[in-house]
Amino acid sequence: MQKLQGKNIVIGVCGGIAVYKVCQVVRLFKKLGANVDVIMTKNATEFVAPLTFETLSNRPVITDMFKRGGHWEVEHISLAKKADLFLVCPATANIVGKLSNGIADDMLSTTLMATKAPIVICPAMNTSMYRSKAFNSNLETLISRGVQVVRGESGFLACGDSGDGRMAEPETIVDFCVGVLCPVWDLEGKRVLVTCGATIEKLDDVRYITNFSSGKMGSAVVEAALNRGAEVTVVCGRHTAPIDERANVVEVETTKQMFDVTLSYAEQQDIFVLAGAPCDYRPSNFSDSKIKSDSLTVEFVKNPDIAQRLGEIKGNRFLCIFSAETDNGIENARAKLVKKNADLAVLNDVKHNNVFGSDTNVVSFVTALKVTDYPEMSKKDVANLILDKATGK
Repeated sequence: MQKLQGKNIVIGVCGGIAVYKVCQVVRLFKKLGANVDVIMTKNATEFVAPLTFETLSNRPVITDMFKRGGHWEVEHISLAKKADLFLVCPATANIVGKLSNGIADDMLSTTLMATKAPIVICPAMNTSMYRSKAFNSNLETLISRGVQVVRGESGFLACGDSGDGRMAEPETIVDFCVGVLCPVWDLEGKRVLVTCGATIEKLDDVRYITNFSSGKMGSAVVEAALNRGAEVTVVCGRHTAPIDERANVVEVETTKQMFDVTLSYAEQQDIFVLAGAPCDYRPSNFSDSKIKSDSLTVEFVKNPDIAQRLGEIKGNRFLCIFSAETDNGIENARAKLVKKNADLAVLNDVKHNNVFGSDTNVVSFVTALKVTDYPEMSKKDVANLILDKATGK
């Protein structure tokens, strides 16, 4: 049986150059067995003809709110009730603003207002629009109401700029929607603690040391665990990746703070995923005044080891650690696994792979029994593989 057999997906297509990607989205949904209905805004029809989507979906495309059909159904209500999932892609600043503020003045916005189905949006726009306070305020409002967002990647845009605002790729969008429609709910009743991002250690009130971690891996684990039914606590250092608002988020700065907070929550947890990047060392002295010197020698002392302490007290609970290595990766990861009494070490070869700040990763899973190498994949997929191990799959 196809994975989405019998599922009804309504896709709202807004005007933007990314409309061409939605053709592939429709094709992939049909390949998985879904029934697809498409609503196009007037601007969207300037980029791709409705006939294209009619051919791909085998369904009439709706473009006109007032077009008279051969039946007496109120069409926007009919589609709103029919949908198992409502996907808007590309989601322009215009439709995000309308939905956020309750404006219903065309077929798409009216149907969105009427649906009770899960809504997933895929923003796509110029970088300046994407970063604007107005758009982000509207987006935050939608997220607070339960609308789910598939964020795109930073990259080259049609306007010639390079930056945020590029729509996610079709495969990413479809995978996300499959997860919404067919969730794996195997962590219900479980508590997962995730460390995320980099810690900082101050030299003075102006300068500090840290590392390149963006928090994207930890963020992916948080989202995946929540989507599988877990109650998630996140201990966050410095990070640029957004953290799912459904989680209990505790912000920290130093490794000692991350250590203390993590240990304070440890007793109640079932699974630990230490995706954070705490500094192993801190300056032995902190200067109350800005250091001014032609030369500077800093003495460092060892920070407390979060993973090792959890390994000492975890009992039968699952502990996943990360091992970022430049040389002798397998040997170092296995030694760390044993020393910290962990169940899984995720090896990142930072010399040969773009790990920090990337949306993808190339990892090896090291356990007491074997090493499993994986090809490049999204950090979301890595996160789910980790949680599969935690649940014994």
